[in-house]
Amino acid sequence: MGNAESNAYQNHLSRFLPEEQTDIDGMFDTLSGSSGAAGAKNGKATKKTVTLAALQAYMREPLPEQMTVRLYNGMKSIDLTGKSSGPSEQIAKEQFVIFMSNLLKGNADEKITIIMRMISQTEGPVKGKQIQEFTEDLIMSLVHVLNYRKELKGWNLENTRDSASGVKALASQLLSELKLADGKKPVGPQLMETTFDQSVIEDWVYRVPQISTFLSVVIRQGFHVLHSLLDQAKDIINLVPGCKGIKGRGLISLFDIPSIIYINSHLPAELQHKWQLLFSSRVHGESFSQLCGHIVNKGPCIVILKDLDGYIFGGFASHSWEVKPQFQGDNRCFLFSVFPSLAVYTCTGYNDHYMYLNYGQQTMPNGLGMGGQHDYFGLWIDSDYGKGHSKAKPRCTTYNSPQLSAKENFTLDAMEVWAVGDLPESAVIKGKKSILDVDPEAQALLEMTGKSRQSDGLREPVEDDDDGAALEVPADSSDSLGRVCNRNRLWSRKDCRHRFT
Repeated sequence: MGNAESNAYQNHLSRFLPEEQTDIDGMFDTLSGSSGAAGAKNGKATKKTVTLAALQAYMREPLPEQMTVRLYNGMKSIDLTGKSSGPSEQIAKEQFVIFMSNLLKGNADEKITIIMRMISQTEGPVKGKQIQEFTEDLIMSLVHVLNYRKELKGWNLENTRDSASGVKALASQLLSELKLADGKKPVGPQLMETTFDQSVIEDWVYRVPQISTFLSVVIRQGFHVLHSLLDQAKDIINLVPGCKGIKGRGLISLFDIPSIIYINSHLPAELQHKWQLLFSSRVHGESFSQLCGHIVNKGPCIVILKDLDGYIFGGFASHSWEVKPQFQGDNRCFLFSVFPSLAVYTCTGYNDHYMYLNYGQQTMPNGLGMGGQHDYFGLWIDSDYGKGHSKAKPRCTTYNSPQLSAKENFTLDAMEVWAVGDLPESAVIKGKKSILDVDPEAQALLEMTGKSRQSDGLREPVEDDDDGAALEVPADSSDSLGRVCNRNRLWSRKDCRHRFT
């Protein structure tokens, strides 16, 4: 290796901390040992090489095979001789280190040549179809390796929607940011057949940070290198939020893993570390008062719902929901769709109609809404639970969102509400207690009627710091049931019976 080449290699090596260098050296030794490629007689590690077969053997479980081949092609593309002719089929130590350096530590310019070879083995421009296949492989590998390494933080492939459609939806969303030199964005079949040169792909990688982040996580978690060091935290710590409240309920969320990752990336940074289930129509029942009782004053929330046509969509509420006949929230709120397409629609600044929750009023609309205006919301769930609308002709004024549901007026199939970030302290305290814990008068009322307190077994399961406690009432007390329920204006006698019988 010449002096210039040696200096370039040392420069790449110097990007890594000593413990990181040890990690990478150990991984290369493992791979080159399993390849059966003997080192030179003088024993220099730089003479060892890695074959595709060795890489495939090591990555058989952590990554899908097609991504392993793409990683190999990326390593092989690194030119150590300064000549483009006759690249070796075996990966030298220098190539391995430069590959790691550029993809984990480099800028878009340093990453792009490798990414181009991961997209296509042949040099030159690439078709949109090839970029789509690469992006889908990348997202699928991300989900696969996080599941394999048990890094999904309480989510799993059993308690979420099938990720296959989510992979395609997220890939399509990221590809929608591809922009030609003249500024045009090809779409649909035209996108698949359009040819993109390296400068366009470089611009795309620069503007769409998910590509670099996903690659970094796939490499770190796939090779199991640098995964325990602080430098890695910025890539993965908030990539997937911790999941609370779904364990043990037999519930399959309306979200899939790719959509969780994408929606979470649009939340304020301080809210990205945890999601906690507050309400599910499949767990808590199909009742608007149940919905209000579980989500009011619980901090920022994500609302997601599915209509009877299978469309899945929702919104992020930046403030605690409060029952009042005025709009609430701020410009951090947004609407989103998950299926059939994945997209986020942020505020336009046209008005401040971010979020609305009202119940029991005769003169104002009763229901939950986001964006638009009264009787013409971007997203609306009526207090007559099960009915809703998404009106946008052509776009919602608040969020510039299109019609999110299949039909303008839709019928609700399922709904979930997730608190994001840490619950307010008041909600945590209340969540551990029932109305009888905090209301001595209600408890005394039961004792006066001769009814014993039999509700300890009725609480919903508490998962760590999970806020899931139910309203606590005696299961056999019909006379006192309505009185206790009436102490909370949001709960009707019918709702309480539905919940606890």
